[in-house]
Amino acid sequence: MATRSFARSLYWRIGLGFILFLAITLVLQVLLFIWVAGESEGGMPERMGRDFAELMASEFESALARDPELDLRAYAQQRISELHRPAVIVFPDGSAVAPPGTPVPRNIRFPGPFRRRGGGPLERKGPPPPPRPPDGEPPPRTPFGQPRRGPVIAPIQHDDRVVAVVWVPPLTGVRRIAETLGTPLVLGAILLLIGGTAVAALVIFRPAQARLRAVEDAARRFGEGDLSARAPEIGGDEVAAVATAFNRMAGDLAARQAQLIEADRARRQLLADVSHELMTPLTAIRGYAETLALPQFTPESKEGQRAVKVIHEEGVRIERLVKDLLDLARFEAGGISLALENVDVDELFERVSERHAQAAHAKGVAIEIAPHDIRLVGDPHRLEQVMQNLASNALRHTPPGGSIRLGASREAGTVKLTVTDTGVGIPQQHLPHVFDRFYKADQSRSKTGSGLGLSIVKAIVERHGGSVSVRSRQGVETTFEVVLPQQSGKHTL
Repeated sequence: MATRSFARSLYWRIGLGFILFLAITLVLQVLLFIWVAGESEGGMPERMGRDFAELMASEFESALARDPELDLRAYAQQRISELHRPAVIVFPDGSAVAPPGTPVPRNIRFPGPFRRRGGGPLERKGPPPPPRPPDGEPPPRTPFGQPRRGPVIAPIQHDDRVVAVVWVPPLTGVRRIAETLGTPLVLGAILLLIGGTAVAALVIFRPAQARLRAVEDAARRFGEGDLSARAPEIGGDEVAAVATAFNRMAGDLAARQAQLIEADRARRQLLADVSHELMTPLTAIRGYAETLALPQFTPESKEGQRAVKVIHEEGVRIERLVKDLLDLARFEAGGISLALENVDVDELFERVSERHAQAAHAKGVAIEIAPHDIRLVGDPHRLEQVMQNLASNALRHTPPGGSIRLGASREAGTVKLTVTDTGVGIPQQHLPHVFDRFYKADQSRSKTGSGLGLSIVKAIVERHGGSVSVRSRQGVETTFEVVLPQQSGKHTL
């Protein structure tokens, strides 16, 4: 079976298209997740940011309560680097401590009124309001219609005053989500792509390919002559429908082929039977015509004598035609066995030359034979019939002064017999049909020969396991070439 190129394989094109589609889908999903998470604070409630700010403020207040001489700025630098979430410590003078890459807020208004509960530490009356947009502008919102979450502020108090402010920016953004979750998401997408591709190949594409290959194999075997080849009809999908249609077509063609074979067999048998039955009356007609040609029975009138001559000639012609039909029908039906012997090619050519020597001399055509010392295994009588038919055909189409050459040679375990004449040649359009029954390239010679001689030659040669061909150059020469296996005993029937 011929291998199909990668670019022309439907299986690979569908598979690569599926992989590409799955990869694009996963990339879009990752990008969409990062964008949605960045626009919606990662889906986390705003209260978590406020709680984180107040927790940081309480931690700093506790540290100052334990050590009033604490260097708050140095402590802030230490703690800010340890936090899992970015936060900025802003001091009243406008300076700030922030992790790398975190923007430092400007113009923060420190929360105002505080009151003391039961002698305890100062407390804010309520959480500071989020930064407000400029007057006249609506508050910013996310693409999902929710108010966009802003930064959270919590004061750090010590000795009844605000010594700093904890400023916590929004938890996430598109860039931060990409930096934080990008690698896991990409790795997960790659693993999902590999796993999805493997599962799809094993569960979807591989079974479909196997079923299509089965249909292709059945079609190929059917085309090569295996009329019993059928495709498996598994499932109820489109592939099964194609297999069912192919099997129905194959069944119809096989049935028609069987009908044609039976009709051809019946035709050949009828031809053989009719030819056989015609031989008896034709023999009688020929016998009576020969009797009428005897001096004691010859009609007195010239018209009667001419009629007897025509009857005799046409009887001989019809008898020869019926004999050829009978031989051809028997060969095609396998009703003639070959008596295989060692055949000397030189002796075969001598008999052919002697048979046509008188006619060739009368026409002025020379028959040339070169010694070959070649032998083969075959039926000597049938091989002589082949060479006689070819020589007779060559003599019939060679003008006076021409020549006929009988040749032989060995080639790779075969013996090649050739008959070459210097006759008028055969037009190229007629060459493929010269071995057809009743085909005559020269219609002006329709009354010479039966039109079956070359068909009989082909049948005998193929029965020996060989082949016959012809090549011709008009006005120069025509060569009939018979190729026979040197040991044709295996073709005995």
